[in-house]
Amino acid sequence: MKTVEIKLSTIENVRDFVDIVTRHDVDIDLSSGRYVVDGKSIMGLFSLDLLKPVKLTAHSDDCDQLFEELKPFIVK
Repeated sequence: MKTVEIKLSTIENVRDFVDIVTRHDVDIDLSSGRYVVDGKSIMGLFSLDLLKPVKLTAHSDDCDQLFEELKPFIVK
C-alpha cells in the first residue's frame, strides 16, 4: 500500500487522472477529511473538495508504473 497527496485543479485534470487509474489493475481510494471515494469513479471525485490536495491510497505493492504516470498530479 502506498499513499501520496495529489492535486486535481481542473476538470481536465480529473478526466486525465481517471483515464490513467482505470488502465491499471490497482484499487485506488481518494480521501478528503472523513470522506473516502473510489479513485476510478469520476462522480466520486467530484463529490470531494478538490480545492485542496486529497490523499490517494493505492492498495498494491506493485504500483510504480502507476505513480510514474501520476507524477504531474502528486504534490511534492
